[in-house]
This record gives sequence, structure tokens and C-alpha cells, in this order.
Amino acid sequence: MPSARFHEIAALVRNWGRWGPSDQLGTLNLIDAQARLRGVESVVTGETFSLGLALGKAEGIQPGFIEGRVDPDRTMISINGPLSPDPEWICSSEDVVTMALQAATHWDGLAHVSYNGQLYNGYPASSITSLGASSLGIEQVTSLLSRGVLLDVPRALGLDRLEPGYAITGSDLDLACQMAEVSILPGDIVLVRTGQQGFLTLDPEKPYNAPLPTKDLIAYTFPSAGLTIETALWFHARDVAAVATDTLVGEVFPGEREEDYLPVHLLHLVEMGMTQGQNFVLDRLATACGEDGRYTFLLDASPLPFTGGVGSPLNPIALR
Repeated sequence: MPSARFHEIAALVRNWGRWGPSDQLGTLNLIDAQARLRGVESVVTGETFSLGLALGKAEGIQPGFIEGRVDPDRTMISINGPLSPDPEWICSSEDVVTMALQAATHWDGLAHVSYNGQLYNGYPASSITSLGASSLGIEQVTSLLSRGVLLDVPRALGLDRLEPGYAITGSDLDLACQMAEVSILPGDIVLVRTGQQGFLTLDPEKPYNAPLPTKDLIAYTFPSAGLTIETALWFHARDVAAVATDTLVGEVFPGEREEDYLPVHLLHLVEMGMTQGQNFVLDRLATACGEDGRYTFLLDASPLPFTGGVGSPLNPIALR
């Protein structure tokens, strides 16, 4: 059973009914025209930064915790197949992919986790069947574009990266805001950097379909720096629309309390209705932000609208 502190925070951050009894977007309702225009106003140089891992076996980052959650496996189903009577005139090559929707860089949708038989806004966990999520499916999110804010916690603490297992607090997030000279406003998308991806050695010289070494996955996954349950109060107080990190789990792992398993997932997705992202690639963006001191940007992090999906891979783009 979750700890007493978990239940205290859950009661304080719960957004059920805030946007009506039938709401399926949660805190994404906070992204309005004003929030998007704030993002546009953050663009100065026009530089773009891709924050997504490549969709391949080497970058899928699935350590095997959940059976069936597989790395992207792209195969060819047609190679230079003729499309006209003259095979020299026009040909087509086609491919197909099998992958977990929570592989590589991805959003966890609001139907991703439940507890006590309930999803966000009181939807029953039984609304998820073999056909997918009949409520809270990722297709409800038709766009996810707003002002993005990078909170570079290790840089704010004078570090290259946080120690594995470091528990990020609200005070750490405050310190990162102070360094960035930014205030979080309603509808912002917050990206929290830990530096954990420094444990991955993505070698461009190795075969494109070679999986990551097991030692890389273990170092990247366990233990992992990440968010604590107390930070849910921080995000709720500032009306953050969505939050993503550069780690596999998103929250500190192992957790702070043995009785609380993945409690930040439960607070974000179930209680707050806040879409949560993992494996965002933030180091290159962090370097640029650190060089000129601008930590805000226009962020397009829209998911793929898989009908009934409980998550989605994506290639987020930060425009500075």
C-alpha cells in the first residue's frame, strides 16, 4: 500500500473534475494561445534541436522489465518492387516496424497506469481492453505545442550530471529556475535534465541494428536520478502542462520509500492528469542553453495519434 505521505500529496494535487467530468486531456488543457505565443516569443536564432532518440534497436532502450515491450524492429517488405509494366520505370521500397509505443523517446499517456482500479478523472481501469484504451487514449492529444523550459538541475548544482539515484527536490527545481532566470507559467512544458544519458555509449560506427550493451542499459536504468513525489506539489502549484526527463523511469529509481512503487507516475498520470515523458535527449540543448543563457523555446512534442494508445513515441523539436 502507498505511504501516508503519498496519499497526502495525492489529495493536494488531484485534478479530477477540474475541467469537467468527461475531460480526457488533464493538464494539457492549460496550453492555450497565450502559452503557445510565449513559446513563439522565445525564438531568437531559429536553431532547432531534435530531442528524440533514433527509432532503432540501438536506441529503443528497453531493458526487458515488461514482457513484450520491444525495441523498434524495422524490416523491409518490398525492395525495389516494380509499380509499372516496365520494371525499369518506377519501383517502390516499403518497410514495416514493430515496437513498443513506450520505446525510445516517448510520452506516457493518461491511460498508461492506474491504481485502485482507476485512471485519471475517475475513468475505470477496466476501460482498457485488448482493443486499447476506450478513454484517455493518446489520440485525444491532437497537438502538444507550447513554451518549453529546460531545467538543467546538474548545471544549477555545478555538476556535469547528477549521481545515480539522486532524488530531485522542489528546491533543486527552484535553483534551476534561478540559474535560468525564468519563472514557470501555466501551460509550460518542463524538461528536467539529470545527465543520466551520459551512461549510454551510442556509437555511430556500430551496426545500425545492434542493441545497446547490457552494461549500458543497467547503468542508465538502475539506479537513476529523478523526480520525487514532493515535486508533484511543485508542478501542480505552477500549473505545468507536461513534464519530461532524460531518463528511462522519469522518477528517482529505486524510489524513496519501499512501499511506494513508481509513485510519481501515479501522481502525474492518475491524480494530476499530467502527461509524462521519458528518454528525451537533452544534452545538446542544455549546452546551447548554457552558452547563451536562454532556457526557453518553442517546443513541438506532439504524439502520434494511435487510436486507443496508452503512449506514443515522438521526435520532439525545440526551436530557439
